[in-house]
Amino acid sequence: MSPEEYRQLKAFARVDGVLLAVMWTASFGCYVSGLTTPILSLVGMLLAVASPFFAGVRLGKFRDNARAGVISFRRGYGYIILMFFYSSILFALAQFLYFQFIDQGFIMSQLSMLISDETNRKILDGYGMTDTFRQTIAQMSQTRPIDYALSYFSINIMFGFILGLPIAAVAKRSVAGRS
Repeated sequence: MSPEEYRQLKAFARVDGVLLAVMWTASFGCYVSGLTTPILSLVGMLLAVASPFFAGVRLGKFRDNARAGVISFRRGYGYIILMFFYSSILFALAQFLYFQFIDQGFIMSQLSMLISDETNRKILDGYGMTDTFRQTIAQMSQTRPIDYALSYFSINIMFGFILGLPIAAVAKRSVAGRS
């Protein structure tokens, strides 16, 4: 790969990384809103599940528009890894800003309300998980915003490495217009 091709790959991956980060941020926003409005939780889950397909579509657009319909597995895999890396940085920043300045204990209070609900408490008691749930909430409330952001940053990059394999395999083309 020439230096010019590498710059092109990074530039397209950055743009698509921003789009993927917007998708992840919307998914996270729907999850948080879904704590009080359950249908939004479903929308958030659908956005999260759709993100690998979105990445595959964007890789296909890069292949078809910038690479004249031809891309190797290695180049496609590198593209996906870079896209997930760039989106992970932006999403981690968004999460840090949310937990540092916006949340103010909202998620913890919603989870605490879950355990105080009579039906949920009976279910947790039935499984013997009430103490475990309380300990988990206590640990989560002690976690710093930067720790949440770095944790999800690492997880999202790992997903990029894993999901990049099948995505790059599907998008690979050795001759323009053929599989």
